[in-house]
Amino acid sequence: MAETVRCAVVGLGRAGLSHAANLVNSVKGAELAVCAATRKEHAEAVASRLGVRQATNSVDDIFDNLEIDAVIIATPTATHKQLIQRAAESGKHIFVEKPITQTSEEAEETIRIIREHRVMCQVGFMRRFDPAYAEAKKRVEAGDIGKPIYFKGIGRDPGSPPLDYMKHSGGIFLDLCIHDYDIARYLIGSEVASVTAFGRILAHPFLEECNDVDQALTHLTFHSGAMGDIEGSRNAFYGYDIRGEIMGTEGTIQIGSLRHHDVKIMTAKGKTHDLIPDFPTRFKDAFCLQLQSFVDSIRNQQAPAVSAADAKIALQIAEAATKSFRTGTTVQVASDQPE
Repeated sequence: MAETVRCAVVGLGRAGLSHAANLVNSVKGAELAVCAATRKEHAEAVASRLGVRQATNSVDDIFDNLEIDAVIIATPTATHKQLIQRAAESGKHIFVEKPITQTSEEAEETIRIIREHRVMCQVGFMRRFDPAYAEAKKRVEAGDIGKPIYFKGIGRDPGSPPLDYMKHSGGIFLDLCIHDYDIARYLIGSEVASVTAFGRILAHPFLEECNDVDQALTHLTFHSGAMGDIEGSRNAFYGYDIRGEIMGTEGTIQIGSLRHHDVKIMTAKGKTHDLIPDFPTRFKDAFCLQLQSFVDSIRNQQAPAVSAADAKIALQIAEAATKSFRTGTTVQVASDQPE
């Protein structure tokens, strides 16, 4: 077992900053050795704030550094393939935000290189580590609701990212709904067989320029015979709204709530409670737990909890949903999924 896993974080946007802070403050058995960002002054500012010795705007400083054991990649999706492959070739273990790459063909090539260089790769599907979703998985496996027969997922963001981001996001099915595709197959315990997807622009006209939508619905069928539906939305202007439900032959499990704190405010004007404002708040524990799992897997030489192969399957579902939306047809999901 390695004493301490020395890590570098590449990309210091919201997700990268969260990972960097967790490595410094919460994750046991890890050390954040390098902060990297496109703008060196930003990397230096983050490193100074967190007490990290090295900051850089060159990934060569990371991949050429023999003392770095693992790289956390939180950069735009278009950069993932190159960064993952370079990390693997330099013998670094990899944690990468979803999606693993832009296409399943890129994912297949990337997985081959990861395996060739015998490094570990975990992908950032943090919902699997959220205490509520994790408890739901335990309950399903314990048979508390009988056989799972239906999944319902709601993924609503408070608004849309700006045009510059959306042009390169891959679309709502890849950028947003992919979290639900992954958690659906995980909780149902079966692979997705086919998808039928729909979408419209309801509140953000600029998305027409991206050939994207702000409101989407995906109907799923599973090889087990189960079914499901997943809503993806950029229009929850009231807050960050993530919920799920697994219906079984003997009961149902509901996951998630709109409430931020379990506090009710009662005045002459009525009764209110506060709402969850954003994803770092909703999944604060999950972000920390997934990195702890990553570090533990490296130290114990175990397979990651969410593998590159898992990420490829979620990507294939997202690609099928995008194709279904654009063609107006039901699309079969790639047949190389394990069952």
